[in-house]
Amino acid sequence: MFKYVAIGAATYVLAIIALIVFNLGSGSAQVWQQEGISFLTGSDWNSVEGRESYGAAPYIMGTLVNAGIAMAIAIPLSFGIAMFLSELSPRLLRTPLAMVIELLAAVPSVVYGLWGLLVFRSYIKDWIEVPLHNIFGDNSIIFAGTPFGLDILTASIVLAIMIIPTIASISKEIMLAVPNSQREAAYMLGATKWEAFRLAVLPYSKSGLIGASILGLGRAVGETMAVTMLIGNATGAAAFPSSLFQPGQTMASIMANEFAEASQGGLHLAALVGIGLILFIMAFAINVVAHLLVAKVVKSHEGAVLA
Repeated sequence: MFKYVAIGAATYVLAIIALIVFNLGSGSAQVWQQEGISFLTGSDWNSVEGRESYGAAPYIMGTLVNAGIAMAIAIPLSFGIAMFLSELSPRLLRTPLAMVIELLAAVPSVVYGLWGLLVFRSYIKDWIEVPLHNIFGDNSIIFAGTPFGLDILTASIVLAIMIIPTIASISKEIMLAVPNSQREAAYMLGATKWEAFRLAVLPYSKSGLIGASILGLGRAVGETMAVTMLIGNATGAAAFPSSLFQPGQTMASIMANEFAEASQGGLHLAALVGIGLILFIMAFAINVVAHLLVAKVVKSHEGAVLA
């Protein structure tokens, strides 16, 4: 009976995924028929009836750039937190600190967005963006534009803060799963704590840490409310990311901003659903790769323990 219940539950999940893909595909069929491949490569975004034209390229690039900057900030900090909790922290502090980090992952994204909009944005603008713009000016492509605080940089930093707890908590568990015999062997050879971590723990957990990072990337790619509040929400060709101080747009934020305005059955709604289909496929692929990498590490750990 348990076998059939488990098979039914797994089949139910697969059926839900198939229905999501079917509904997104059928709901966006109109825009794919009219725009074709230019929906993926174009940058026009005109919702005026009779002159409608849609291209998702700026929002795809905005999503990748925003998530990429967030990952570049979050991964070193997350690995450092995980290393401290698994290798350096006293046992009495390990559990409380781990609980605090995991609780941060449960904070709703709209709370991070409001904090970033009302508090963090002014600090980023006054302490980072304005000094960088005064030093480099418009001569630098990365720091060109007028510092305003509602831009790609602010959204990426807040997004990094949001995904750090996810990556750090998973990385900690992966590092703790490394058998102590690996550490003991390194210490017997006279290694320091850092050398034991670098030579024994890190190679053993490398694939799992990559998987944890990709899971964080999946969270970053699909984040909606916090990014919508902070990224500036440019549309069309103006949303192509060319500067950190430039307003942008992601696939999730364009759907959150314009879904309520799209008329039922119109091309505008089909374009937004098409962006949702692209986002779903991207996030699904990222999470599948991450789970495969984490499963590979868990399997190798089991084999090492049994041996």
